[in-house]
Amino acid sequence: MSAPRFVPPLRWEPLPYLVLVALLLLTGLIRPESGGWLVALLVAITLTAAWGVVGFVRERRMRNPDPMGDLTTLDGIEIVDASPVAAAVRAVVPVVDVHRHQPAIDLARLHGGASQHAILVPRARRWLSPKYRVGVQLVGGDRPRHAGFLGEAPDRRWRDALDELRVSRGAFVRVPAVIEGSGRPYRVDLDLSGLGAIPGGADVPSADERS
Repeated sequence: MSAPRFVPPLRWEPLPYLVLVALLLLTGLIRPESGGWLVALLVAITLTAAWGVVGFVRERRMRNPDPMGDLTTLDGIEIVDASPVAAAVRAVVPVVDVHRHQPAIDLARLHGGASQHAILVPRARRWLSPKYRVGVQLVGGDRPRHAGFLGEAPDRRWRDALDELRVSRGAFVRVPAVIEGSGRPYRVDLDLSGLGAIPGGADVPSADERS
């Protein structure tokens, strides 16, 4: 089964607030003498506000990973190591959006060194974005830190296999990572050569095979 690409509409954080704004705008069109229509509108506003509060509380419920795909700890999580495949020249994949996470990458490098590991988290996303992506969590040091996401091509190639592991086993894949640079801005490169050996990984065609 293919991994979902987008958050279910009813679970997208801004939706209740957008509906609430639309309902509040309607209050300027419905007069007090409208009777039943005004009552229905007030009930709808109340229910929508409650919907927003429930979503807010659910979003901040202690979960690991959280709704954005960020890990707070590795305790209780099954880790599958994708050991690098021996090759004369190591192929690496750059992490995208690292410019948004330089402080976290800096801390990961400080605590874990330039060469460490990263956990790949499917169904991760940016705040308020409805699109799922494969998140990259550096795990060198005292705790995981969000470094960015896989680019479009590796995301397309590996998301189904990674998502299947998360859904069926609650497992996440760990790959080698290197933080490039002696200071900000840092770059993060991943060695994904071992992903073909994970369950379902060998069956996933490459981007070239898809074209």
